[in-house]
Amino acid sequence: MPRVALVTCRPRPGIAEDPDLPVLVRELTGAGVRASAVEWDDPAVDWAAFDLAVIRSTWDYSWRAAEFTAWAERCGRLTRLANPADVVRWNTDKRYLGDLAAAGVPVVPTRYLAPGDPPDLPAGHAFVVKPTSGAGARLAARYAPDEHATALGQLRRMHAEGYTAMVQPYVTAIDRTGERALQFFGGRLLHASRKGAVLRPGTPYDARKTAHPGLTPWTPDAAEREVAERALAAVPGAPELLYARVDLVDGVDGRPRVMELELVEPNLFLWLHPASLPSVTAAIVRAAEGPRPRSAGAGPR
Repeated sequence: MPRVALVTCRPRPGIAEDPDLPVLVRELTGAGVRASAVEWDDPAVDWAAFDLAVIRSTWDYSWRAAEFTAWAERCGRLTRLANPADVVRWNTDKRYLGDLAAAGVPVVPTRYLAPGDPPDLPAGHAFVVKPTSGAGARLAARYAPDEHATALGQLRRMHAEGYTAMVQPYVTAIDRTGERALQFFGGRLLHASRKGAVLRPGTPYDARKTAHPGLTPWTPDAAEREVAERALAAVPGAPELLYARVDLVDGVDGRPRVMELELVEPNLFLWLHPASLPSVTAAIVRAAEGPRPRSAGAGPR
């Protein structure tokens, strides 16, 4: 009987609960798997005792990115980790958008301002400032062209705390057509969702935001699927991905662009797409029953 860890985080203020987690544990148990929800930073966990560790809702990772990526590398040496540690390291830093752009994938135009860089902000259009390591719109804000003073205050604080900032034009189409999330699992498109704009005018960067406002099921068109598949094909090393979520918005030309590529801990939204649960369960079972990487520990079965 394979053992699977569904990796999550400790409950704490400001971190949402994962409603899919208990459902997945139940379904995997019914499929003959010894499944359990495990906190990634619990020092008592013997990761080698699992046949597979699936990162699910480690939604505090962006606060502790270096610690989290070190854990992923350590865990990946002891058992099969999904997604792999090298993918985790690459995807926890949103400078990966530059890699996608260099590979010809249409992405939202992005500039990066590290601590010590001149605070060069756009003129003549609305823009967004957010950290390169973040989730749930934490420390993200939308600014009008005349709000440079407020945006500079955010940059100063982020740089003082060691964050690299990313600056993007505010994609106005999101107010009309929303943001679409295409969810892949086991190498296939699982389902898709659409949500409204997260960043509202005048909302402070350090205010808590609703991460998925107005979420509804969505049927992606051919252009959306094509861009999503190009983004996945551009991941360095062409790794085997158990799961992926590609978040798309419409550019000024009306064509889809990648806003984010979520390969670490994307919300699966199974509560919105319950028909996808059997496919997710089956893919996890197949991954758990596959051979371990040579570097992984033998661990008890």
